[in-house]
Amino acid sequence: MSETSVLLKAYYEALYDRLEACKEHLAGRIDALLAEEVAFRGFKDFDREKHAAYRDACLAFVEERIELYNPFGIQYVFDRSRAKDAFELEMQLNWYDSRAEFEALVEAARERTEPNVTPEKLRQLAEELITAVGAFPDRSIITAYEARPGLNKLPDYIIARVIEETIV
Repeated sequence: MSETSVLLKAYYEALYDRLEACKEHLAGRIDALLAEEVAFRGFKDFDREKHAAYRDACLAFVEERIELYNPFGIQYVFDRSRAKDAFELEMQLNWYDSRAEFEALVEAARERTEPNVTPEKLRQLAEELITAVGAFPDRSIITAYEARPGLNKLPDYIIARVIEETIV
């Protein structure tokens, strides 16, 4: 495993730890941000039932995003060729394009790699990486949503915003 891969793994682990520790805060912030965004965009017919359904979707997405960063998750189970195929499939299925953001994440990790780092130094580098680039793929989600907002994109957008606010 390359030094960059080791740092990226530490980055995902640090994100997992941070988000797992503040799940309740994330859930609490969802309601407020969801109401703000619906009012700001003027989405029609957004009643209490729809708000509750979107809130539930956002809460489910929080769990999904946290598991995405889980160091014991699926991304470390598959071999490299399958992981690449899974990544390409995900790129095709998402309504946002995060390839440029992923390349920027890898480049930022590459710039920070050091040989023979201690676990403490590795964690420090991962935290620096989070500060520099945020939580992948939030920036792609936020940019794509703001360019073309829509109700179908709203849960992803809310979660991306809440995570970015929380990890800073």
